[in-house]
Parts: sequence; structure tokens; C-alpha cells
Amino acid sequence: MTVLSDNANPTFAARSLPLLPGLALTAAIAGTAFAMREIPYVGFASPMILAIGIGIAIQNTSGMPAAAEAGITFSMRSILRFAIILLGLQLTAAQLLEVGAVGLAVIAATLVATFVFTTWLGRAMGIDRKLVELIAAGTSICGASAVIATNTVTRASDEDVAYAVACVTIFGSIAMFAYPLLSGALQLDPHHFGLWAGASIHEIAQVVAATFQQRREAGDFGTIAKLSRVMMLAPVVIALGLLATRRARAPGAEAGNTKVPMPWFAFGFVAMVIVNSLINVPHAAMNVIVPITTFLLTIALAAMGLETNIQKLRAKGLRPLLLGAAAFLFIASFSLMLVKLTT
Repeated sequence: MTVLSDNANPTFAARSLPLLPGLALTAAIAGTAFAMREIPYVGFASPMILAIGIGIAIQNTSGMPAAAEAGITFSMRSILRFAIILLGLQLTAAQLLEVGAVGLAVIAATLVATFVFTTWLGRAMGIDRKLVELIAAGTSICGASAVIATNTVTRASDEDVAYAVACVTIFGSIAMFAYPLLSGALQLDPHHFGLWAGASIHEIAQVVAATFQQRREAGDFGTIAKLSRVMMLAPVVIALGLLATRRARAPGAEAGNTKVPMPWFAFGFVAMVIVNSLINVPHAAMNVIVPITTFLLTIALAAMGLETNIQKLRAKGLRPLLLGAAAFLFIASFSLMLVKLTT
């Protein structure tokens, strides 16, 4: 027994040690991103967005050390998947009931219509399918988290991921400032303003910032509506995984590219939603789980940034940015139309 134990430990250490430099680097970037939120006029930005920006800056100025490669890859894959599973603990079935059947119908219809519109327009504009799917997911579901979750099945380049994250950051930030200014002119009460914002603004943090500028009722309902939209991440990613499998197995597909990219972590996400719906997780535990989840997602985005070459990003041109703008205008106007129809 002792011999087996001695043999096992060095093996574990040998596999773990190469990860440490990259993990230390991505964790340091994530920590810096969280600290930067204390700076005036920077706090509105998600730490995930700040982390990918820091990573890109490091990669394109000083470069990335070769010793960090293994840990960075681990951050983009294993840590990302674990973080998305933990994200399920922030959602419950009761939140769906609070939104109501009409609210859920507005959110679901907006999500599907936006995804379909964005993929159709992206194809018409001649933009690479993988980048189009990332922009569509980030706009229609939940910003940067949806982009990196979707990329587990689209398998786009890190430059595509960075471009898609930039799109949802820019247009989500515009919405965050513009929506509160429009609520009066659009004659939306707090409930319907919260539903509109929750159904259409990209990031959770952006929804919170926009809706709580109105009354608390708008903020509370907007947050719940947005979390209900986040809950739809798993079925969308699973559906994209099945589509990717069909493409990989189709006649004429690349040889050796038929492995099923099924996002099993999405089922873990759903399982955590079920657990959180059946078991009352203590507030003290949630006060730890929520920031840990955000920190892990931030580590994953830092890793994405460290793999992003700005020259390759520029080579993609302005068309994907225009697609992101069109997707933003569509989701804002389509969801508003549905909210108005239900008032």
C-alpha cells in the first residue's frame, strides 16, 4: 500500500506543477481586475471585462512566458467549466415563477429571435460562423459568460472570443446608460422597465446598474428577469453542441474532427439549479459561492486575453462590430415591442 501511495503522489505532483505558473498569472490578473473596480469610473465594468483587457495588454506588450501555457489552457477549459456549473447555484425555479408566464415568454421569444436574427445577418455579411455564434450568444443570453460558455462547442479562436466580448461590453455599456434616460419617454412603469432591461441588456452587472437607477422595484424585477434569461444558457449551449456534432459528421467535414463536443458542464449547471431549488443554501454559503464563481470566470477571461493577438483582432475588421451593433438594436427594439404588447 505504501509503495502505491508513493508512486501516486509524484504522478499527481508532476501533472500539477506545470500548471502553477499559468494559474498564478491568471489569478493575479483576476485579482488586479477586482481591485481596479475600486477606482472611480471603473467600478461599473465587470471584473471579467477588465481581466480580458489586462490579459490582452500583457500578451501584446511583454508577451506570455512559455512556462505559463499549460496553466493558461487549464484556466480556459477546466476552471471555466467548473465556474459555469457553480453559476447554477445562483438560480432557482422560484425565480422563474416570480417572472411569470408572460415575462418568461417575452424573455424566451427575445432570446430566440435575437439569436436567429444575428446568425442570419452575420451569414449575410459574410462573417465567420464561429464569431457570429459567439456574438449572437453574448447578445441574446448573458454577455461574456455566454460567449465563453458557447465557445466550448463552437471552438472559435481566442481572437474571436475577445472580439465577441468587446462587442457585448461596448453595447451593453451603452444600454446601461441609455435605458434609464429612455424610461420616461417610453412611459414604462418600474415593473415593465425591469422586464425590458432584464430581457435585453447583455451583462447581469449592467442590468443591475441600469435598473436600480430607477426605483428599487425596477432593480429587483430586472435582476430576476435577467437571471431567468441566464438560466436559458444551458439549453442553448447544448443545442449548439448537437448542431456542431451534426456538422462534424456531415459528408465533407474535416477528417479527425468528428468528436462530439457535448458540453457536459451544462448539465452540471442545470443540476445546480435543481439543487438550489430543492435545498435552501444558507446565505453565509452564498456570500462565499457568488464571489468565488465570479473570480473563477474572471480567471478564465484573463486566460482568454493572454491568448489574444491584437493584430489578428484588427484583421477581422469592422463588420463583426457592426453585427454587434445591429444585434443590440434588434434585441432592444424587439423586447421593447413585446413588453409594450403585454402592458
